[in-house]
Amino acid sequence: MPLCFAYGSNMDRAAMAARCPASTAIGPARLPRHRLAIMREGYLTVVRDPRREVRGLLWDVAFADMAALDRYEGLGEGLYGKVLQPVLTPRGARKAIVYVGANAGPGLPKPGYLEGVVAAALALDWPPAHLRDLEALFPGPGRTAPAEPAARPAVTPRRRSPLEPERDRNAGWRWTP
Repeated sequence: MPLCFAYGSNMDRAAMAARCPASTAIGPARLPRHRLAIMREGYLTVVRDPRREVRGLLWDVAFADMAALDRYEGLGEGLYGKVLQPVLTPRGARKAIVYVGANAGPGLPKPGYLEGVVAAALALDWPPAHLRDLEALFPGPGRTAPAEPAARPAVTPRRRSPLEPERDRNAGWRWTP
């Protein structure tokens, strides 16, 4: 059965048992050279950072549960993608599936989402430094959602080919060869 590294809501054993009843938690694991970030959609993702690591829970996911887990992670909609990464466990390095967000934000967490992740991290007895990294993702005073990119105006071509001179629509002239 495939191994899956959970660093967000899938660290909650009860919620994961409801989604993937045939899967079992193996124990704590670390994803080296990564850090947590909030995607624009309000969920956690991991991004590369050579000086950091992400704590999580390693799951042995039953093949029968993989489709349900993929649906939960929005794989079909492009919310997350799956990559195979080495994770560190008390028994050594293992290869595991890691769901990585399609974008790294910046974003604000969905209401109640990070509170559940923090509760799961506390249940896993995360070290204080890693809890502080997670708590730093909470919105602070004066922090607002990132601005949506401005809509681009429609582009009107000024010429049909690079060899054609530019047309000035306001001048009222027409180029003829």
